[in-house]
Amino acid sequence: MRPRLRAWAELLRLPALCTVPGDVLAGAAAAAARPGRRTLLAVGASVCLYEAGMALNDWADRAEDAVDRPHRPLPSGRVSPAAALTAAGALTAAGLGLAARAGRPALTVAAPLAATVWAYDLALKHTPAGPAAMAAARALDVLLGAAATAGRTRAALPSAALLGTHTLAVTTVSRTETRGGAPLAPLAALAATTWLSRTLTRPPAARGDAASRGLPGPTPTTAPGPARHAGASAARWADPLVPALTTLYAATAARPYTHAALNPSPPLTQRAVGAGIRATVPLQAALAARCGARSGALLIAALAPLGARLAKRVSIT
Repeated sequence: MRPRLRAWAELLRLPALCTVPGDVLAGAAAAAARPGRRTLLAVGASVCLYEAGMALNDWADRAEDAVDRPHRPLPSGRVSPAAALTAAGALTAAGLGLAARAGRPALTVAAPLAATVWAYDLALKHTPAGPAAMAAARALDVLLGAAATAGRTRAALPSAALLGTHTLAVTTVSRTETRGGAPLAPLAALAATTWLSRTLTRPPAARGDAASRGLPGPTPTTAPGPARHAGASAARWADPLVPALTTLYAATAARPYTHAALNPSPPLTQRAVGAGIRATVPLQAALAARCGARSGALLIAALAPLGARLAKRVSIT
């Protein structure tokens, strides 16, 4: 990789980009809508807004990185602060433009998403509200997929909440990745991973209808009777793809969280953060499969090997 391209790949955290399209696809699946042109536009908008946040993050943290991460592109002089800020602005404009082309409902979600990204990087990151703001951004990204594809977001709220919970846990752990800290954050993240896994794999017969409990699940297009609805829910839950993807999600995150809890040193904490980011992909895929979008789930899951390969060349955190 050429030095200049590598510098920008590090600035934009290229491997983490593989965690982005799954938000939109999971949102579309939750809305029980077939992905189309507007879904692709929403994916483009999501990618642009995510990368805008990455560039803005390093611009805002350039003084801190000069002390804690002097190898990063800005403090090392490989990318200028002005170039990073310009990229953040251009990517934000591009993201909002793509969202506008996807329709008014998509733009209605993309605008607060962009505002949340900028607020997090410029004001909220180092405050107690930081993890919640990051979780809100991820949740809005899921709603963007539903809004662009189906023109509505209500059905995607449970999936958005679950992905937001995962993001909240990862972001909380990341706040001490350069200096280490107490084991409480990785322990909480491990508990969140366990709860999310149980929620996704709990059969409808044990928890009732998915819609009635506010959990992601198949949404009927007609108004069938209770028996038919329960049968459809059970049939889709019985798809082995759901527990397989959920197991992959738990396996990706649980062990690094455990190691960081036992020894919250910077290297193990950074490893836990990276694992939490990578675990986003199988979680997105599990949510899509849980809503009956098997093809979408497989497409999302296919991004995991690509992200792992890129992570060997460019740090994901």
